[in-house]
Amino acid sequence: MRRPRGRPNTTLLVPLLVPLVVTALTVPAFGGLAPVAGAQEPAEQVSNGDFAAGLQPWWHTETAPAEVVDGRLCADVTGGTVNPWDAIIAQNGITLADGEAYELSFTASASVPTTISTNVQLSAEPYTTALSERVALGTDMTELRYSFTSNLATDAAQVAFQVGGSAEPWTFCLDDVSLRGGEAPPPYEPDTGPRVRVNQVGYLPSGPKHATVVSDAAEPFAWRLADAGGTVVAEGTSRPQGTDPTSNQPTHHIDFSGFREEGTGYTLTADGATSHPFDIRQDVYSALRTDALAFFYHQRSGAEIEAEYVGDEYARPAGHLQVAPNRGDIEVPCQPGVCDYTLDVRGGWYDAGDHGKYVVNGGISAAQVMSTYERALHADGGDPAELADGSLAIPERGNGVPDVLDEARWQVEFLLRMQVPAGHQQAGMAHHKVHDQNWTGLPLLPHEDPELRELHPVSTAATLNLAAVGAQCARLFDEYDPGFAARCLGAAETAWDAAKANPDRYADPNDGTGGGAYSDNDVTDEFYWAAAELYLTTGSDEYWAEVAASRHHDTEVFTDSGFGWASVAALGMLNLATVPSELPADRLTFVRDAVVQGAQRYAATATAEAYGVPYAPSGYEYVWGSNSQVLNNMVVLATAYDLTGRAEFADAVLTGWDYLLGRNALNQSYVTGYGEHDARNQHHRFWANQVDASLPNPPAGSLAGGPNTGIQDPVAAEHLAGCAPAMCYIDDIGSWATNEVTINWNAPLAWMASFTDDLAAGQQSPEESTCSVSYRVRDEWTGGFVAEVTVTNTGIEPLRGWTASWQYAGDQRVTSAWNARVTQAGTAVTAENVAWNATVAPGGSARFGLQGTWQGSNPRPEAFTVNGTDCA
Repeated sequence: MRRPRGRPNTTLLVPLLVPLVVTALTVPAFGGLAPVAGAQEPAEQVSNGDFAAGLQPWWHTETAPAEVVDGRLCADVTGGTVNPWDAIIAQNGITLADGEAYELSFTASASVPTTISTNVQLSAEPYTTALSERVALGTDMTELRYSFTSNLATDAAQVAFQVGGSAEPWTFCLDDVSLRGGEAPPPYEPDTGPRVRVNQVGYLPSGPKHATVVSDAAEPFAWRLADAGGTVVAEGTSRPQGTDPTSNQPTHHIDFSGFREEGTGYTLTADGATSHPFDIRQDVYSALRTDALAFFYHQRSGAEIEAEYVGDEYARPAGHLQVAPNRGDIEVPCQPGVCDYTLDVRGGWYDAGDHGKYVVNGGISAAQVMSTYERALHADGGDPAELADGSLAIPERGNGVPDVLDEARWQVEFLLRMQVPAGHQQAGMAHHKVHDQNWTGLPLLPHEDPELRELHPVSTAATLNLAAVGAQCARLFDEYDPGFAARCLGAAETAWDAAKANPDRYADPNDGTGGGAYSDNDVTDEFYWAAAELYLTTGSDEYWAEVAASRHHDTEVFTDSGFGWASVAALGMLNLATVPSELPADRLTFVRDAVVQGAQRYAATATAEAYGVPYAPSGYEYVWGSNSQVLNNMVVLATAYDLTGRAEFADAVLTGWDYLLGRNALNQSYVTGYGEHDARNQHHRFWANQVDASLPNPPAGSLAGGPNTGIQDPVAAEHLAGCAPAMCYIDDIGSWATNEVTINWNAPLAWMASFTDDLAAGQQSPEESTCSVSYRVRDEWTGGFVAEVTVTNTGIEPLRGWTASWQYAGDQRVTSAWNARVTQAGTAVTAENVAWNATVAPGGSARFGLQGTWQGSNPRPEAFTVNGTDCA
């Protein structure tokens, strides 16, 4: 069930020592960090005391901005402060036991001889101290040790270095901070809730309904489904399925698909446990379609986020428009030595929880947002009206353009601005990224960011992202703004030529200060994607030749790990299979078969996995942003369903949703605002309620990255060491490796929510027509034509095996067909399914094509039957 937006926060905010404006330090959101070392005796109470993992969980006041320099923390302390506590470096969340002995040790230096105050104390009123020492520092790093017996029993103490009170500015450096004593902190135990795991939002009435029960019972046990009033409405028996290798949990499977009555507040009870409540509704994904797309308006750079569209809680001023303290995105210089010009790169979407903007991440995101509309426009089950003008709460509503395209345009305009202008060296290439010169802390609203913004070097990957997105933009915007469409296509073709001339300019993997590196030294997939999009838009044989010659056109692009910003060939294959084009029948069959084969792999995976997830990377090494990989595999399944109508693909889509919305090892919904136990503390500099109670939690419809076996951030490394793959997640704002948000994770979330809401809308009640047939002439010339026929199952049961029939009114003769066996006797035509599209799920379709001849006229058939039943 969807949670209300305005819910109370249950995470305690530790008050600061004094009422100062404080910035909590963060680490690069894309670093590769070693796990924190295991605890030793006596117990270590400080985390990341050697700063090997960056700065978090240390924080500083604005009067002592800090960064890691040569492996130590160094803070530039502002002059003119009065009291020691006017400038602080500290770590909260320290545990002390009353009467226990402790030793605090550290090394420190000052750029000029200075005395500081070093305290171990409560981090909230009355700020009782267990240790308080005045420490004289010189210019050399000096080791200091202090022993004390605690007079406090608390888990809310802090180690604080109070460095204020100097008239002149100076630099404080700190390293090897350790507080040993007491007991080791208890191991982190995630709250996994009831052992019966369900989709906490709900199920479609005619869809599959699965649950997983964590139980080591050797034999099947009974289950009961109850409505909101407690009345048992269905019963059955579980199926033991052994130990799940992704979680090391013993599990049973429950299938209650046979129950189809709509309602809210259902619960499932089995083996002495009762699930979180859930709904069974036809419109269960309707709100998520809108909320997932609304995420992008929230992430807009260079625009005021207006309360009229998001409410007072999420409204904020425009960021990075060169209004102090911003340095801005209007006249952005390159990094030193990279270029001799500035660019206006305002706009676009902030990539993630920080203020960076990246072309490679932004490219796939813009493409999938546009594809949300393109799929609705061309798929038989799509409904573009649900994405039309007025469907989203954004300032552009009412301008006659579908709102989803308006939102995508905000990002596309930014991508166009990242292209090197004519007349400059590397003209036509695209800069890889733009972001702050240094990492900023959290919380920090965009308009308060004081850092210098810099353009980073061009890259071939970024340039090809621009080529692909520009080509897609051109064909979608041509109807609404031909001038903008022409601009997009011009930029795309220029970018393609520039990339061909510079095929190996790779982003520096070490360029990760202030923003993620996003390095990628294999851009053959980007060439394939860009060529495919340019071909679909222009029909040029030049681009088709590039597609056909690519190794990605001959190999399996739909891998077990899925696709993402660094592996984009699948985007090209998916659009070749679905976007109307001049592809000959054999080529179209080839790409559609590739999609179907990829979907078959993912459907088989979903069936085999204990939690129904269509994702099983090699060795179960869940990657950073694994939830987006799940969603992108679901995109392949959904596309195959659009092409074939096969129930197995729709079923795997829906069990994928089950996983994302709570039927998983952690009993965790990864989408904010959806489910009883949803993610609430995603890593973000504005949606930062966990560190500042005056700021909001993320809005509904934001996707958390999900389990990540790399656990690269200090919070994850401290709490999740040794985790089973599907358990490597923590809902903590400090865990940027498992709990951040990004635009390229929300883009497939929006795509899939749109598809699934369309899928649900296509399911009909029993008394309505059970079939429909669409016959469209796709091409016609003197004496010949190509037609596409779509058989849709509008009933509530799968259509297993089908034969479609019609009569031609003219003298048309079918000469060839694909994806069906077509025969003709006189004017009567019969089309029979082939093996791979024999089953059509409720709401699904089977599509086939034919070529024929005509003389005199070529009228469309008026009536159709499927298996002898009259259809519309």
